[in-house]
Amino acid sequence: MDSWGKEAALIESLDHLVLNVADIEATVSFYCGVLGMERVTFAGGRTALSFGRQKINLHQQGREFEPKARHPMPGSADLCFVSAWPLERVTDRLNAAGTVIEEGPVARTGARGPIISLYVRDPDGNLVEISNYPIESD
Repeated sequence: MDSWGKEAALIESLDHLVLNVADIEATVSFYCGVLGMERVTFAGGRTALSFGRQKINLHQQGREFEPKARHPMPGSADLCFVSAWPLERVTDRLNAAGTVIEEGPVARTGARGPIISLYVRDPDGNLVEISNYPIESD
């Protein structure tokens, strides 16, 4: 039970997810070079992208690790990341990297409530949403 007398949720947080990719180096270049994530090597040379307290494990198409998704395929993900940077600064970073903003800024709904988002694509065509939660005033 928590301090409010409610039972803790069965699922507490997301630890990692797996992206199936056509080219690990192109994916690392985008997520690290453009979005500022960190490349991590683990378990016999596997590659992951680290940010905050989460990571994205990368599976090379045709060389996935078991167990895996039933139909692993590059370009089938739709991801949303929350940025600590204001979206104006994110836009400047994306423009400097030559990354096309497909949509935004637009109002959306995140896990904790209203967000403002930009949408781009990674090298595999995955939809990548970069968002800010509005600053609450007292």
